[in-house]
Amino acid sequence: MNFDPLDRRSKLPLYQQLYENLRMRIAGLEWQPGQMIPSEPELMAAYGVSRITLRQVLDMLVRDGLIVREQGRGSFVARPALEKGMVRIFSFTEDMHQRGLTPRTIVLAAELTPASPEVAARLGAELGEEMVRLERLRLAEDEPLAIEESYVIHRLCPGLLRFDFAVESLREVMERAYGVRWSRARQTIRAILASETEAALLGVQPNAALLHIERVSYSQGNTPSEFLRVRYRGDRYTLYNELVG
Repeated sequence: MNFDPLDRRSKLPLYQQLYENLRMRIAGLEWQPGQMIPSEPELMAAYGVSRITLRQVLDMLVRDGLIVREQGRGSFVARPALEKGMVRIFSFTEDMHQRGLTPRTIVLAAELTPASPEVAARLGAELGEEMVRLERLRLAEDEPLAIEESYVIHRLCPGLLRFDFAVESLREVMERAYGVRWSRARQTIRAILASETEAALLGVQPNAALLHIERVSYSQGNTPSEFLRVRYRGDRYTLYNELVG
């Protein structure tokens, strides 16, 4: 691999030259997303820089979302973040298919459970009323991206657990089997740190940044029909809104 030499007579600091050099290699797809870049000793020798300078540049690339560093393994070109629009209600399966990605779901829990005070309040149900709780790990191209936890009032969809939600969409089943069609939703978004359990499921480090969304979806007649919690990998998702003035 050929490395462009740094210009030691330039007024541009060496770290800035090195940053631009590595950034252009990544932007030009010389190193593909997910590919490990040369090791620190290789880069130090190729560019003639110190470990302090190199690590400063690598930290800049991490900060800008261009690489990820894995302890004991090395540095890898970051995969492009998936933009998620906030203007329509999409199921994960619909979202991935529209991106040309192959979705996969692992069901972590599918059970009946009494409504907690929070769930009851969100869905306008009685405290302790029977709920269907569905927790799923969502993957695209076999890469874990999100953990979804859904609560639905069981009396609105008796027998819901007979469906296999590793292959079925909850939204599609609700509409097809029970005539419940989600028409609007309200949601909140905040940043959280991954617990050890979440980190293990999502393939990230404990305390990595996650996007935490809580959403109540409403069906016909403005009826609260699902309370959803989603934890997205912060390094793989970007949320956006389109605004008008």
